[in-house]
Amino acid sequence: MEMTLEDEGATAALGARLARALRPGDAVLLDGPLGAGKSALARAVLRALAGDPALEVPSPTFTLVQSYDMPGGMVAHHFDLYRLDGPAALHELGWEDALAGVALVEWPGRLGPLAPPGALRVRLDHAGGDRRRATLSGWEGRAW
Repeated sequence: MEMTLEDEGATAALGARLARALRPGDAVLLDGPLGAGKSALARAVLRALAGDPALEVPSPTFTLVQSYDMPGGMVAHHFDLYRLDGPAALHELGWEDALAGVALVEWPGRLGPLAPPGALRVRLDHAGGDRRRATLSGWEGRAW
């Protein structure tokens, strides 16, 4: 599926749509160049999951992972793997435990063979001005 996100509001709407479909064990892999909106989409998903549009969602660029307790007991994990050398360091970040909740992963190429095969893949690209092109793949046979 491919769509154009006209502005940050459209990105937030996509995040809310994804949040409604997420369930424990899901991973969303966010790929694209710097500044393409990966963090904005992750922030929108987390705010929608929490039911709190003002939820503080800092970029995990330096911490590599931020975890959030969500209503209903689910835990969501936001990974930014840009500074990670490769999949060997994921164990220290609690990757296996994170997969029991929801995992949002920026720079998923760093996952290597640890990328969950059933993940939703979201590719974001610049499309001029504030516009972004989002290409989604995965979750075949799953309505969302």
